[in-house]
Amino acid sequence: MEGFTQPQIAIIGVGIIGEALINSILRAGFSAEQIVLADKRLERLEELSHKYGCSTNPTESVVVDAENILLAVKPQDMDELLEKIGKLVSRDQRIISFAAGKKTVQIEKFLSDGVPVLRVMPNTPMSVGTGASAISKGKYATNEDVTAVQDLLKSSGKTIVVDESLQDAVTATSGSGPAYFFKFVEAMIEGATELGLSEADAKTLVIQTISGAAEMLKLEGSSPKKLRENVTSPNGTTFAALNSFDEGGITELVKKAMRAARDRSQELS
Repeated sequence: MEGFTQPQIAIIGVGIIGEALINSILRAGFSAEQIVLADKRLERLEELSHKYGCSTNPTESVVVDAENILLAVKPQDMDELLEKIGKLVSRDQRIISFAAGKKTVQIEKFLSDGVPVLRVMPNTPMSVGTGASAISKGKYATNEDVTAVQDLLKSSGKTIVVDESLQDAVTATSGSGPAYFFKFVEAMIEGATELGLSEADAKTLVIQTISGAAEMLKLEGSSPKKLRENVTSPNGTTFAALNSFDEGGITELVKKAMRAARDRSQELS
């Protein structure tokens, strides 16, 4: 995009994802001076400005010079925000939405024709550089715009590009996915303490087991099925545990949970 000697990044909404974006963008090599923050919670703005060295401005002001305008507000607050800033955004800028369920066409209706809009579904591990994000283009966005978003998120973890029709499935998979594993870890720790381990020892063992298993999944040529089979001896301890999972219908339960997340994402649109 012409007319910008230095990329300026506006982040509107500085909750959990907003702060994760600050972290990721700074790790990607951008400076704090290139980032400006806006939020209706003034105390939160002051906190993050002090923590990261980013400047702050009223919402309408931050969009004026920003090449990339990142919207990290709650889905239910998106329309009100776009009513304020929509006509201030030009074709030389891009809108990047991180709100679950909000379609690019719903955002574009508040903007002038030609303004590129991109939709990203991130997840919270972005804050430690191990996130998973899916990027989709709106009507006016180009491959150059996708590349620009990938550059912003290159230190956030992994990114993929999907058709927007798949974003609700992404939400149910990676967007909500960390919470599924946190819930499973909670259950394992509780189970371990009921078997007699201290909570501290249970937490150490469970977290190391989960992270170790995740690392094994990253190995080239590995598959969850093969790894599961490798650790499951016939009629052994793991076999007994997995039988309990199967009797409880764990596969269908997980699929049901993911469908519920997908359906809620659709409702938010």
